[in-house]
Amino acid sequence: MLAILAFVMVATFMTLIMTKRLSALVALILIPTLFAIGAGFTHGLGPMMVKGVIELAPTGVMLLFAILYFGLMIDTGLFDPLIRLIVRLVHGDPMRIMIGTVALALIVSLDGDGTTTYMITVSALLPLYRHMKMDLRMMTCLLIMSSAVMNIAPWGGPTVRAATALHVDPRELFVGLIPAMATTAVWTFFVAWVFGKRERRRLAALALTDDNEQTTAQEVIDDEMGGDTSMRRPKLFWFNLALTATLLVLLVIGSLPLVVLFMLAFAIAAMVNYPRLQQQKERIAAHAGNALGTVSLIFAAGIFTGILSGTKMVDAMADSVINIIPPALGPYMAPITALVSIPFTVLISNDAFYFGMLPVLGQTGVQYGLTPMELARASLIGQQIHLLSPLVASTYLLVGLAGVELGDHQRFTFRWALGSCAVFMITCLLLGVFPFYKG
Repeated sequence: MLAILAFVMVATFMTLIMTKRLSALVALILIPTLFAIGAGFTHGLGPMMVKGVIELAPTGVMLLFAILYFGLMIDTGLFDPLIRLIVRLVHGDPMRIMIGTVALALIVSLDGDGTTTYMITVSALLPLYRHMKMDLRMMTCLLIMSSAVMNIAPWGGPTVRAATALHVDPRELFVGLIPAMATTAVWTFFVAWVFGKRERRRLAALALTDDNEQTTAQEVIDDEMGGDTSMRRPKLFWFNLALTATLLVLLVIGSLPLVVLFMLAFAIAAMVNYPRLQQQKERIAAHAGNALGTVSLIFAAGIFTGILSGTKMVDAMADSVINIIPPALGPYMAPITALVSIPFTVLISNDAFYFGMLPVLGQTGVQYGLTPMELARASLIGQQIHLLSPLVASTYLLVGLAGVELGDHQRFTFRWALGSCAVFMITCLLLGVFPFYKG
C-alpha cells in the first residue's frame, strides 16, 4: 500500500505541474504533505521535512550565490565577446543557433557540473534566443539533453555511484559507454536539426551580411541590457575572465566546497567591479528575482525528498519493483535494469536508485551469469532522462534562468529525452556493452 501511495503521489505531483494546475513551488510543498498526512504519518512529519530542507540547504545557498555571481558577470559584459562570436557564426539562422547550442553545451559540460554548464550557456545564448524570438523551451531541451550525455563522465556523480554500488572500476565502466555517448550526442544534434527546421518555418531568418554582423551582435546585447550600459566594466574584462576561469578550475579540482567557492567569487567580483555600496545593492536587487525563484524551489524540493525518505516511500517503491520481477526473466536482467532505471532515476534520487535498488538488481543478475560491469552499464541508461526529475537541483536553475515553467519544460522535453534513452540503450545492445539475454 505504501508503494502504491508513493507512485500515486509522484504521479499527482507531475500531473499538476505539467497541466499547470499548481506551480512547482506549491506542489512540492503541499502534495507530499497531504499524502503523508493522509497515510497517517502525522507523527514526526515536521522533523522529516526539516531534515530534507537541511540536506538541500548547501545546494540552495550554492545556487543563490552562483546566480548572483554569473548575473554579475553578465552585467560586467564578460560574455559579450562570446555572444558576438555566436552571432557571427550563426548568421541569424535558427538551424545554426540550435546546432551551436548543442555544441557549446557539450563542450562546457565536460566539467560534469550541470550548474556551471547552465550558467555559462544560458548567459551566452539567452540574449540571442530572445532577440530572435525563438522558442526558449527548445533551448532548455537541448541544454539538458547535452548535459545528460556528458553526465556519464567518470567525474560525474551517476557513474561513480553505479561503480561504487557494484564494486567496479569507474574508468572501465565509462570507457565501455563512450560509443553510446557518441551516438546519443549525434541524436541530440539531430533533435537540434529538427528544432532548427521548425524555427526556420516559424521565423523569418535574419539575413546578416559581413558588414552588419557586429552591429547586429551589439543589438542583441543592447536588447538584453535594455540599452543601459552603465554597469559594463570593459576595463576589468581580463580580471573577470581570470576570476571565472579560476572559479571553474577550483570547481573541478574540488579544493573547497561549491558553496564556499561561489560565495568567495561573488564577494570578490562585487567588491572589484562595483566598489560602492549602493552599486552592490542595485546589482543584488537586479538578480534577486532569479535567485529567489530558484532557491525557493530547492528548499521546497527538500520537503518533497524529506517526506519520501522519512516515510520510507522510496524503499517501498524500490522493493515493489524488484519483487514483481519473476525468476523466468532472470536472463534478461541487463535490459530490465536499463528499463527500470529510466522511470526510477526520475521518480527517486540517484542515491536511492544506485545505493538502494541497483545492488539488489545486481545481485539478482549475477545469479544468472551477468557481470557487475554489465549491470552497472545498463543502470546508466536512465541518466539520459534523469535531469527531468523534480529532485534535480540544477534543473530548477536552468528553467529559472531561461524563464521557462518547469511543467512546460518537462512536457516539451520528455519525448526527446526518452529518445536519448532509446538511442543509448540500442547502441549498448548492438555493441555488446551489455547483453539482451544471458543464456
